[in-house]
Amino acid sequence: MSRVNPWWLVLAVLIFVGSLGAQHIHAGGGHLLAAGVFGGLAGLAVVGASVWPRPALVVCAAAVLGYFAAGLANGPIFIALPVAVLVAAQRLRPRALAPALAVAGGLLVAGLALRSAVHDVSWGEGFWQCVAVLAMSTGAAVGGWSVGDRRRSQAERARLVATEERLRMARELHDGVGHGLAVIAMHAGVALHLTDRQEHPNEEIRRLLEAIRDASRDSLDALRAELGRLSPGDTTADRTPARGLADVDVLLDRVRAGGLLIDVHRDDLTDVSDGVGTAAYAIVQEALTNVLRHAGADHVDVRLALRDGRLEVVVADDGRVREEPVREGMGLQGMRARAERLGGTLTAGPGEHGFVVRADLPLGSAR
Repeated sequence: MSRVNPWWLVLAVLIFVGSLGAQHIHAGGGHLLAAGVFGGLAGLAVVGASVWPRPALVVCAAAVLGYFAAGLANGPIFIALPVAVLVAAQRLRPRALAPALAVAGGLLVAGLALRSAVHDVSWGEGFWQCVAVLAMSTGAAVGGWSVGDRRRSQAERARLVATEERLRMARELHDGVGHGLAVIAMHAGVALHLTDRQEHPNEEIRRLLEAIRDASRDSLDALRAELGRLSPGDTTADRTPARGLADVDVLLDRVRAGGLLIDVHRDDLTDVSDGVGTAAYAIVQEALTNVLRHAGADHVDVRLALRDGRLEVVVADDGRVREEPVREGMGLQGMRARAERLGGTLTAGPGEHGFVVRADLPLGSAR
């Protein structure tokens, strides 16, 4: 819905007040109520034309018809219809606005004709007044369409610039991070091949290399999916399923392969929606990444529990207790944004023995 320009409000007030003033001056105060009603209605229609262009045009023209048919004094009512047309034309293109313009023009002509037929106004004066208002309305329509086209062109240029920036970011991520992940996966695969060729391969080293290879491949798949969302016309994102609660075990096994002990406490989560499950998986993944990078922990508790129509996600480690305030990087900000997008909350800070990330996600927030 379009925002109302404050200047249209000013013009609406001027049309209303000017109609009252003109009637008071030229008719000695008679029919002030009618002048106020029709002038106010025309002013309101000017404001409404920025939101409901076609109905507002018809209402404005009907108010002008009523004003002229009542034989009220000449005044700012003559500019009401041209201004309404100017406002409406910025919203709608010619073909969409043409029917409303035709109706409005007919009502204007009818009002001036009634004024000349019923009241003491010459047909010549009414004719030229009609020509003047129609000419102003035509010019206002052309000007409004020009302004509207310019605004749409500017919006389109801004959209193209944003698209080009997204493509640039996608290319840089693909060429930089994507290449790095692909190289890691390749070297891990080569190392696994060399390990298998040994007479007595070290199973611990093999598990670590498998974890490195699988993590890099999964990260590369996730990166490509996100790049697909950044790139218009690419269907990669649609073909790549989002990670969810069913993938948590694979994630935990991969982290365990690095030597971190993880205990899991989980309720039956089969009824949790995909959107909530995806957010929960991402929060657990990022929290575990932070544990590996910063905590120096040996043990982590992961809890996925249902509480009064909400999913509680807790990741608590036994690492270093931080004395200084927690500085939120992109990881914590991303987790909090995911939770808040679903109408939930996320807190992160020192716990009894280490660091605790706790998210509270409403179950009915995404389907």
